Amino acid sequence: MLRGYKLLCTGLILGICLCCLSLKVQASGVEPVDSLNAGIAQIVDPTGKSANEDAIRELTQMSEANGGQAKKETDLVMANVQIALNVREEADEESSKVGLLYKDCGGRILERKDGWTRLRSGDLVGWASDEYLLFGEDAETLANDVGNLIVQIETETLCVRQEPDGEATAVGFIPQDEELEIIEVLDDDWISVDYEGQTGYVSAEYVDVDFHIDEGETLIAIKRREEAERQAKLTANRGAVVVGGDDTRLLAALIYCEAGIETYNGKLAVGAVVMNRVRSAAYPNTVSGVIFASGQFTPAMNGKVARVYGGDIPESCWEAARAAINGETNVGDATHFRSLKAAGNHVGLQIDRQIFW
Repeated sequence: MLRGYKLLCTGLILGICLCCLSLKVQASGVEPVDSLNAGIAQIVDPTGKSANEDAIRELTQMSEANGGQAKKETDLVMANVQIALNVREEADEESSKVGLLYKDCGGRILERKDGWTRLRSGDLVGWASDEYLLFGEDAETLANDVGNLIVQIETETLCVRQEPDGEATAVGFIPQDEELEIIEVLDDDWISVDYEGQTGYVSAEYVDVDFHIDEGETLIAIKRREEAERQAKLTANRGAVVVGGDDTRLLAALIYCEAGIETYNGKLAVGAVVMNRVRSAAYPNTVSGVIFASGQFTPAMNGKVARVYGGDIPESCWEAARAAINGETNVGDATHFRSLKAAGNHVGLQIDRQIFW
């Protein structure tokens, strides 16, 4: 009986020790496997003999599982490129491109397989090669470096004040769903923000604080943005040119001769071409000098411009002439135009029945 009692006690002590070791591994989640095996061997056999391999394997697997629970890998993913990487429809280099993930942009992991990651970054969803991505701690480190805290407005209109005080002077009002970059979270009540380049203060009660990382673009969004940029460039004011009343009438006459049957856009385009030449060092620096330059405008050479100049000119041509002289343009810095028939295969911007370049 005494021997049985000793064996029972020894078993209980050993069980408690193993349980304590298991709890220690579970709590830390970082015990090295070699050190763990050595510790188990000493408890089971103080003389240093090998411990039961099945027990070691079971406890090691348990420690690894507990360690994984203690530190779950983030689903954040960041682009690791100098300019941009292609995001594709499928996990294949030959698959159709659906968008771009730019330098310092990030997203969330949706799926991973065979060296590819399916991610979401704003409206962009697709596959990108792991070769050009950062994961885990590397992704978090980069995100902290390039991201910024923002406040998202949750009330109909948010008041931005000069000081963190409800009675302070209001410097502006921001509509709902707008965002402001945070400078500092002062306390539970006030947050300082960047408002039009100045420091302003908003009540924390009416905003939601979020961490913002730049997002990728879909091909559709890229095309829309590029078209908007192109239109902005085409219509950017070129700056007014000081001219006399005779030059305005002369330009209106040429516009009538070259685009009298076109829409107002077509008339403005012709006027803009003339004024672009006036601004260019490659042409004469006056309206009359440009219009009557040798071999340039057929109506000026055959006398039609002179006849129209002495008669009644439609108001739409006057309006287009004045707008062009004041710097308006819908053809950017184009200095040439031809009818569609005469232009042939020449590449340019088509307005009505003429090509401009």
